Amino acid sequence: MQVAKKSGIQMDHGIAINSGAAASVKLGMSPYELVRELAASNAVVVFSMSGCCMCTVAKQLLRGLGVGPLVIELDQHANGPEIEAVLYEVCQDGQQPIPAVFVGGKFLGGVESLMACHINGSLVPLLKDAGALWL
Repeated sequence: MQVAKKSGIQMDHGIAINSGAAASVKLGMSPYELVRELAASNAVVVFSMSGCCMCTVAKQLLRGLGVGPLVIELDQHANGPEIEAVLYEVCQDGQQPIPAVFVGGKFLGGVESLMACHINGSLVPLLKDAGALWL
């Protein structure tokens, strides 16, 4: 938890980061490197805004499935605007970058993609493959 505080990563209530994942995030990383490293070292990462209702939907869906995602609240992060700019580049045209959900180191998409995967039954296998679920 100490490394997360030093790096400026704000945790969602009740979400802890394991020390192995936090240790790989270094101070002074570029926003692109930070996004890449967090996505690669955590089973599920959600880049969120604390007042965003769609972000809340994404986080609640994942928690309801038993997943404890690493949540980065960009409006509370020192490099939030720069990280958001990176997420705009990652998103396809017309897609909202927030919330941005990464599963198993890969960009899944926003709340629409997350819900579509949940409805079509592909979300749970993705989460299992990423090590976020042990069902």
